Amino acid sequence: MDDAHHHQFGKIPIPGSHVFALTDLSYAFVNLKPVVPGHVLVSPRRVVKRFAELTPQEVTDLWHLAQRVGSAVEAHFGAGSLTLAIQDGPLAGQTVPHVHVHVLPRKAGDFPKNDEVYDAIDRESEQYVKATPPAPAPGAGAGSGSGSGAVAGEKLDLDAERVVRSHDDMAAEAAALRALLQAAAA
Repeated sequence: MDDAHHHQFGKIPIPGSHVFALTDLSYAFVNLKPVVPGHVLVSPRRVVKRFAELTPQEVTDLWHLAQRVGSAVEAHFGAGSLTLAIQDGPLAGQTVPHVHVHVLPRKAGDFPKNDEVYDAIDRESEQYVKATPPAPAPGAGAGSGSGSGAVAGEKLDLDAERVVRSHDDMAAEAAALRALLQAAAA
């Protein structure tokens, strides 16, 4: 997938190189500022603000792709569990008005209190909108998002440890995940 084709995530264009899985109705893409390594998003191709507005076919396709993606990222990132979450509407923390499933591979001790992952998703969603460049150019930006190195019981400062990733870093992760999913489908 190349950058000549974009997918809309609300009003945000997602470069084709950041997309690693496509179906007729859904797509999966890497996250600009992941909460944990492997935190990715799955969204319907049609821009739909709320979950209840999806057709039954879109619901089925979205969750089927989230299941496939979850299995792949859990194994690839050496996780033992997954968090799958939807923030459905602004009062639930949704900042991009387009249905999307957060898929987070989880490891022991990645959050001192397990439910802190939801606070991190809220912060990530707000920052996604603020940090998304209008039109990312290949090679632009700097930084690489990687693990937190957290110690169980330690209070995390996720915002200090997470950085906006470059276009190239995101494209490289998407390429690796694309290859992983293609191999699993073969």
